[in-house]
Amino acid sequence: MTHDSTAVQLASSSSNATASGGWWRDAVIYQVYVRSFADSDGDGIGDLRGVRSRLPHLARLGVDAVWLTPFYVSPQADGGYDVADYRAVDPLFGDLSDADELVRAAHALGLRVIVDVVPNHTSEQHPWFRAALAGEPGARERYHFRPGRGPDGAQPPNDWESIFGGPAWTRVPDGDWYLHLFAPEQPDLDWDHPEVAAEFASVLRFWLDLGIDGFRIDVAHGMVKAPGLPDIGRGAQATLIGTEPLPFFDQDGVHEIHRSWRRLLDSYGGGRIGVAEAWAPTSERLALYVRPDELHQAFNFRFLNCPWDPAAMRTVIDESLAATTAVGAPTTWVLSNHDVVRHVTRYGGGARGLARARAAALLMLALPGSAYLYQGEELGLPEVADLPDRVRQDPAFRRGRRQPGDTHGPAGSGPRPEGPSEPEGQDGLRDGCRVPLPWSGAEPPYGFGPAGSWLPQPAGWGGLSVAAQTGDPHSTLELYRAALELRRAMPGLGAPEAGTGTGVDAAAVAGADALPEVPYDPYDPYVPGGPDDPDGPDGPDACGMRWQSAPEGVLLFTRPGFACTLNTRPEPVELPAPGRPVLSSAPVETDGRTVRLPPDSCTWWSW
Repeated sequence: MTHDSTAVQLASSSSNATASGGWWRDAVIYQVYVRSFADSDGDGIGDLRGVRSRLPHLARLGVDAVWLTPFYVSPQADGGYDVADYRAVDPLFGDLSDADELVRAAHALGLRVIVDVVPNHTSEQHPWFRAALAGEPGARERYHFRPGRGPDGAQPPNDWESIFGGPAWTRVPDGDWYLHLFAPEQPDLDWDHPEVAAEFASVLRFWLDLGIDGFRIDVAHGMVKAPGLPDIGRGAQATLIGTEPLPFFDQDGVHEIHRSWRRLLDSYGGGRIGVAEAWAPTSERLALYVRPDELHQAFNFRFLNCPWDPAAMRTVIDESLAATTAVGAPTTWVLSNHDVVRHVTRYGGGARGLARARAAALLMLALPGSAYLYQGEELGLPEVADLPDRVRQDPAFRRGRRQPGDTHGPAGSGPRPEGPSEPEGQDGLRDGCRVPLPWSGAEPPYGFGPAGSWLPQPAGWGGLSVAAQTGDPHSTLELYRAALELRRAMPGLGAPEAGTGTGVDAAAVAGADALPEVPYDPYDPYVPGGPDDPDGPDGPDACGMRWQSAPEGVLLFTRPGFACTLNTRPEPVELPAPGRPVLSSAPVETDGRTVRLPPDSCTWWSW
């Protein structure tokens, strides 16, 4: 099965939500981890020209936009999330003309471009921080410098821990300490200083003037700290993120920053958006970031972290939809990104993990709102869990396991106080999801570039490459292509306000390997509004979705003209057919009235 993509003008996107107030409301956005996507110059590191050369893959896949991880000038202490110059491209990735040409090429293919902005912290090599270390008057006021506690100020100003492990403070030679919620090379900015807000407004305008379509805001919940920087009173603080209130995350003051950025984005027109990477203790707190005068989207990490359990999935879906619907915003759904174990592996790995990952992808793409894909998930890539320690570059890998005698400090700061092994933060194993992609060929680097790759690729990935999976009707890549094409074509999918028309021939859209069309019984008990519909006969609710009764271990919901079944059990389940099957993550057996759902599978239905 193949699916041809036709370049379209951005203004005439086929997104279901385009006509109802925002392309992003049902957009599918593809994350490119630039270092690992495609290498154009043979240095083993992905770059902007490499991304540009592979944009046709994304257009053919059927996504609406591409999100690029940081490509700015950086010492690369944290994969580019330590920025030394926000207005320049690091030579590792190209130059400013490459960024401009990438944006133009993406637009020509009907793809929008979102770039990362990193406002919580800078690099230690940023001119502002270098001036602070040099003692320039007023320079330290842009960061969180504080005197230490205890005799001679030898103890950190408070008990905050770095997300990467160890204390969140590093001491400089004159005795002051500075705050870094991540690595010591990433000092936190003080957003109470007016120059910080003015600088980032200028940075956003710079990239908007270049033509980018929006920003993914790194640590959007962390820019404001509680007054007085109070102690937390307990350790293992990284485990509390997103579950409990913390004085360094999700403070109310961040919302005024996001309101000011929303006004800036709206002043440009053309559907420019802001997307929050925000961790909040509840769905209701997360929804505050997407109120009508704030950002357009916020990542739904609760869905990503949900186990393979139907009750847990339904709870997360319901709570997520309720919270965002209350503020008039779309919900986002995501299964993997550059900071977490790939979901094939999280779901058990091997054949079972892949089956569940394929099913979860169809579930995600059937839900109301917008979806984010992480590069390589369309290939069914697993986590690379056996990387040798010597090649790992995740800063948390070393910092979380710091031994006595490790005296790392920022350039020019002198040694850090020596102490016992530090408590761990993140596990430091994020490199396993960042291994460069396989494009073609039987051996590494699988078409990634002219030479090798910055992280070693596993033997056996040739069968997972784009070239190997293209045209194979059973491949994960073709499943994604078919799902994304159907998602655009079926009026009941996409945004919460998606239409209710039923004229689409979904089976034809799905391609030659689509499941056979079967008679549909209008008196089937799963028909929305039918006698067994627990929500009654009045049509779909505000988000266009209704749960229907189903056997234990099965989720079944309907949207206008559409139904989705997810079997989470390890054995087949038989139930009345909810309609005509149009796409499934595994072959289903049906006689038109009943269906036998395979284990760990998801099926889409229309009528």
